[in-house]
Amino acid sequence: MLAVVALALVAQSAMGYELTGKVIRVADGDTITLRSEQDNYRIRLASIDAPETGSGSKRPGQPYGNASREFLAEQVAGKTLTLDCYETDRYGRHICDVPLGDYTANQLLVFAGMAWANRQGKDKYLRDRSLLELQQDAQDNKRGLWVEPNPVAPWQWRYDCWRKGRCGR
Repeated sequence: MLAVVALALVAQSAMGYELTGKVIRVADGDTITLRSEQDNYRIRLASIDAPETGSGSKRPGQPYGNASREFLAEQVAGKTLTLDCYETDRYGRHICDVPLGDYTANQLLVFAGMAWANRQGKDKYLRDRSLLELQQDAQDNKRGLWVEPNPVAPWQWRYDCWRKGRCGR
């Protein structure tokens, strides 16, 4: 019996969970706050990394950071949604896909050139492999951040600029 319960728990964690609520805040291009009847939940969109919006002089934002936040807000702000979630991260945020009909907000951001498919750590955060094709299409068609000659991925920006102080754009 204990083995069956343990197997059920493993299956549940592999399948993930859903959160339903109203989007009450868009913090940046990959982080929102969802209000349910029980609580507020900080959500990190799965499989993507959006340009940093910055916070103060020691953590400047990237080109397209604000545009990415505004794009996401246009898609989700004020809407009641059911999210497909995988886990919580070390900051307590729920890692989720944000379905919007036939596509996810995650996919729309990458397709519009407002976020990268998260290839950090040899794709360890990339659950949705379709994002790779969507990103290539955005690059080929110079949408969003891909009009820039050498856009810097957010994970590289956080390291070079925020940690090492080398913030050349």
